[in-house]
Amino acid sequence: MKGLRKYLAPFAPDQSGASAVLSDLGGMIVICDAGGCAGNICGFDEPRWFLKKSAIFSAGLRDMDAILGRDDRLVEKLADAVKKIDVDFAAIIGTPVPAVIGTDYQALKRMAQKKVDLPILTVEATGMEIYDVGEETTWLELFKVFAREALPVEPGSVGIIGATPLEIHSMDAPGQLKEKLQEQGASNVYCYGMEAGIDRVKAAASVEKNLVIAPSGVKAARYLEEKFGTPFEICYPLAGEILTERLEEAELTLEDLAGKKILILHQQVLANSIRQAIRTQPDTDCTVASWFMLKKDFKESHDIHLTEEDQFIEYIQKEQFDIIIGDEILRNAVSDYTGVYMNLPHFAVSGKV
Repeated sequence: MKGLRKYLAPFAPDQSGASAVLSDLGGMIVICDAGGCAGNICGFDEPRWFLKKSAIFSAGLRDMDAILGRDDRLVEKLADAVKKIDVDFAAIIGTPVPAVIGTDYQALKRMAQKKVDLPILTVEATGMEIYDVGEETTWLELFKVFAREALPVEPGSVGIIGATPLEIHSMDAPGQLKEKLQEQGASNVYCYGMEAGIDRVKAAASVEKNLVIAPSGVKAARYLEEKFGTPFEICYPLAGEILTERLEEAELTLEDLAGKKILILHQQVLANSIRQAIRTQPDTDCTVASWFMLKKDFKESHDIHLTEEDQFIEYIQKEQFDIIIGDEILRNAVSDYTGVYMNLPHFAVSGKV
């Protein structure tokens, strides 16, 4: 049955992805809802909420506000709030409420800019899409609003696009990526949205190269290439280390993968990079599957986009993989699977790291 989930939890939605991009950048984030969506973001989809401060607010829309589309009330609240907290920008993120009433985000942005002396971002999330759709829209809007000026290029510098807790394999990933890239010769590494703040976003034109570690960052990287000529590479540099850790937990070696049929479940860039690490062994049959974006330019013919729980169960039963690498919660749906299952956490799927 379409949409039926008996074993899997709902995945993080687009408004959570939008918030994840902006959470660490020192702005005020307004979730355009009655309170429930903001609660889900902070309580379930944003692990940093429990570790550090971030100005995430609910618009607190009442029934009549939503029915009548009283955008002026929201703008008044926003203008009052920015007087009380020190922020670099304000962002308004959509939810099902404004989607249903057809909120005009460009008009809302213009109204807010007249009242508030700060850059304003609006993200037209609907709550009907998955997290990476919200991330993709927000990354692109973020660089369009803030990365306006061409700057001298800093030799050896790398900007990382796509890092949010919903995309990475571990909350330690930003530091590990920085260390890995510096070992490979990078002079400075800026992980946008995690460790690197809004000032580095404004200086995006100064990096020599961008590294995209999730499909949600591809559009933004292409925009920066078109606007400033900044080249970009798409890969997850820690894939080899991640694979080694998973193998050690399963008491296997890399050589044990030779001749095996393997399925990797995660976001596309991380899964593709792990596949490349696996293919150092002969005769491996390796497939990437994802519930999220599968960009055509980086997708192999046998890769599969998953949409339904029943589809996933039937696919696993049919293909008879020797090894599955994916979030542990996905195993709930295929409890009769008898091969080797290696846990690869995906916070957007299970809420666990």
